Amino acid sequence: MKFDELNTSKNADGLIPAIIQDAHTLKVLMLGYMNREAYEKSVAEGRVTFWSRTRNKLWTKGETSGHWLDIVSIDTDCDCDTLLIKAIPHGPICHRGTKACFDTPDDEGFIRYLQHIVQGRHAEMPEGSYTTKLFTKGVNKIAQKVGEEAVETVIEAVDGNRERFIYEASDLIYHLLVLLEQMGCSIADLETELAKRHK
Repeated sequence: MKFDELNTSKNADGLIPAIIQDAHTLKVLMLGYMNREAYEKSVAEGRVTFWSRTRNKLWTKGETSGHWLDIVSIDTDCDCDTLLIKAIPHGPICHRGTKACFDTPDDEGFIRYLQHIVQGRHAEMPEGSYTTKLFTKGVNKIAQKVGEEAVETVIEAVDGNRERFIYEASDLIYHLLVLLEQMGCSIADLETELAKRHK
C-alpha cells in the first residue's frame, strides 16, 4: 500500500498512528506515529521507523539500542487511518526495559512464542538441546512422545489432579508443537482448520 492511499485527514500534522504487534506472540508492543517519510523508509528497509513528535525527526526503532522491529506485515483498519504492523522485536521495546509499552501479562501468547523457539531449534539443531534430539530421532519418536503425554494428561484429568493435569498438558502441548514443526505445520494451520469447522 502506498502512503497516498492512507487516510491522514484526521490528523492536522499528516501523521498516522501505527500499532506494533509481535508477529510471533501477537502481543501488542507499542504505538507510534508515521509520516510519509517514515512510512516509506519502513517499507523500503523492512524495519519500523517512526516520526518522533518530541524530537521532530525520523526515528528508527533500535537505532541506539539495537532493539530493532523487523516488519513481517503491514495492514490498515477499515478507514485506512491506522496501521497494524506485525514485527519481530529484537530485545525490549519500552524505554523501561520491558517487552512492551503495555503492561499486559508476559505469558500472553507464550505458546506462539514457544512455537517460534521450536522452529528455531529445528533450523539450527543446536547440540545438547532436547528439542534437537527429538528432531534427530524423527517423526515416529516425536509422535510416540505426543501419545505418551496425551495418556498422562488423561490420567491426571480422570484422577482430578488439577496441578498434575496442567503439568502433563503442558508437556503434551510442547511435544505437539514439535510434531507440528516436523510435519511442516503450525498453530495457524490448526486455527484455519478449526475456523472452517466453526463455519
